[in-house]
Amino acid sequence: MRKLILILILINLQIYGKEDSTDVNPVRLTLISTATVGGFIYAYAIQNDMWWKGEKSKFHSNWNQDWRYALGSDKYGHFYFGTLISKTYSDLFYWSGISKDKSKLYGAVLSFSYQTFIEIRDGFSKDYGFSWGDFSANLLGSSLQLLKSEIDLLNYIDFKISYYPSERFKNNSNQYILDDYESTFNWISINSNKLISEKIPSFINIAVGHSVKRLDYSDSYHEIFLSLDWNFKGIKTDSSFLKKLFEYLDFYHFPAPAVKVYPDLVWYGLKF
Repeated sequence: MRKLILILILINLQIYGKEDSTDVNPVRLTLISTATVGGFIYAYAIQNDMWWKGEKSKFHSNWNQDWRYALGSDKYGHFYFGTLISKTYSDLFYWSGISKDKSKLYGAVLSFSYQTFIEIRDGFSKDYGFSWGDFSANLLGSSLQLLKSEIDLLNYIDFKISYYPSERFKNNSNQYILDDYESTFNWISINSNKLISEKIPSFINIAVGHSVKRLDYSDSYHEIFLSLDWNFKGIKTDSSFLKKLFEYLDFYHFPAPAVKVYPDLVWYGLKF
């Protein structure tokens, strides 16, 4: 944790050193830094309670478990939260007066630094171990805001998540729903108006979803869904506040008509 706080301090020193001091608002930047340190300490306490209270070990990688755990569905979670953290800090740094390009860079560095800290911490846990798969997903997720500046197609694809309590969660197999992959649904949402047909309303996307079931048993399996999805960014508004709010609402898949296409066919009036 001390090393992570040092990284935050170094980032702020870099910001003050490279940006025109008349552009950066020191009060806002200090507020962001203080809230970040407090938030990371709180998050560390929760994660320590969830994952790291068990037996310690020498630093190691767990190749055997890396892609077996949760049938690999945890990799999307690493990618997703890397993207969300990076996006949030990109916007916060920009709000503090830092240029848009540098805000994206600092947001990516901060997101990846924290997630790498978690992976290294896992490496000293006997039950987990350092995961190269998680590390790669963290890197891709943290870099997405930067990649969107270079690859225009990525601006028409949203990566979303949704939750609906599973029987496993209801039976108290997991204390935290965020750590229950059977309750988690991962979505890749395509801007249909831009990539398929302009006749499709701009607020309607098409999404592919994924989840897993029966993780506590030998017959665990994947689920694949096709769904309509709500594209809040496609709603026309002149309000800068609403535009920013819609960007963050588009990180979550809200209930919409859907069909499960694998392993069997099931229609849903609304899929949460």
